[in-house]
Amino acid sequence: MASKILVIEDQSKLASLIQRGLSADGYEVRVAPDGELGLDMIYHNTFDLIILDLMLPGISGIEVCQLLRKENNPVPILMLTALSATNNVVTGLDSGADDYMVKPFKFEELKARIRTLVRRTNNTGTQQASSTIRIADLVLDMDTRTATRGGKEIALTATEYRLLEFMMKNKNKVLTRIEILEHVWDINFNMGTNVVDVYVNYLRKKVDKGFDTKLIHTMIGVGYSIKEA
Repeated sequence: MASKILVIEDQSKLASLIQRGLSADGYEVRVAPDGELGLDMIYHNTFDLIILDLMLPGISGIEVCQLLRKENNPVPILMLTALSATNNVVTGLDSGADDYMVKPFKFEELKARIRTLVRRTNNTGTQQASSTIRIADLVLDMDTRTATRGGKEIALTATEYRLLEFMMKNKNKVLTRIEILEHVWDINFNMGTNVVDVYVNYLRKKVDKGFDTKLIHTMIGVGYSIKEA
């Protein structure tokens, strides 16, 4: 069955280009020119992926994303925007987006990211066995996608969770920034940003603050690791 994609984009030429290109690859693609119509279509249909412009007339892409996540809608969201600064990337991901692409973009890269997001969702849906990872008193439950330390739950955004999961699956290993970008964000979208450092610092504040034993470590000039000592 073809994956259904909703493109919420106010630039009609770009929206049409994306629709034609993805339809040629076998996707079922629908287009909404603004956030309000996009939300209405989401509420009345089931989509496998949403491609969402950040700057929209009326309801912004950030607001659309935040609203869907507040309603616990798990649909994968790929943000598409002309804003490339690190703070814009972080804002988009913190609002609940799963990935972030900057305009102008290469269509082959867009298709690769779409395949990855759809595959990730399908794999998550087929997981059945309970699975947890423990490092000291830090516990990650991959079924419920929650983390606790010392028995207290840690509030994580979707991106923070993916980063923590990747680091814990590779505990005691020093991970380079490139490795983290490739596995947490799937594709190197902008090697010039310091988004990895920003998110590692977010995690460090949530995981280590208030605890004598620090679990997240920086290897200067190399990368990051998570370990007991």
